[in-house]
Amino acid sequence: MPRLKTVTPDQASGDVKAIYDDLKQKKGKVFNIFQGMGNSAAALNAYLSMNGALAKGELSPEDREVVYLTVSQTNGCHYCLSAHTMVAKGAGMSEDQILSIRKMSPQSEKHAALGKFITRVMETNGFVDDADVKAVQDAGYSDGQIAESIAFIGLATYSNLFNHVYDTELDFPSAEKV
Repeated sequence: MPRLKTVTPDQASGDVKAIYDDLKQKKGKVFNIFQGMGNSAAALNAYLSMNGALAKGELSPEDREVVYLTVSQTNGCHYCLSAHTMVAKGAGMSEDQILSIRKMSPQSEKHAALGKFITRVMETNGFVDDADVKAVQDAGYSDGQIAESIAFIGLATYSNLFNHVYDTELDFPSAEKV
């Protein structure tokens, strides 16, 4: 049960109402995570703005989901794992591909290199070795894509931590436990 107030679409006003109206138009509904973030228009807008900016980046939708699933699995965020399992399927990934990413052994060599890099960044608080950077570059990722992957770590970590504090009720099909 949520530990912060839930701001439902019919309770929203001002900036939060405007954001919710936009979400309803784009997504068809206001997901539970956003009804928690709706306690602060600034917090909600920060998440949505960063997500929107990164969606215009160089990383493919599949690469973005490798990052999001790796971070969420590491942080134990069942809400984000469930949401991003659905998003990854929408990006054309199979259930087997998604589960292999969550088990930290992606099926493609390129995704394996990205997942390993993301894990190293998280393990070392960003103090990776030259070899860690070279490995992800050698897998075919540009410096811009590497920068975006680090930004996605921040975005995923924000949503993971928010969900842990808020205790967000699941409004997606539950992701398989691994």
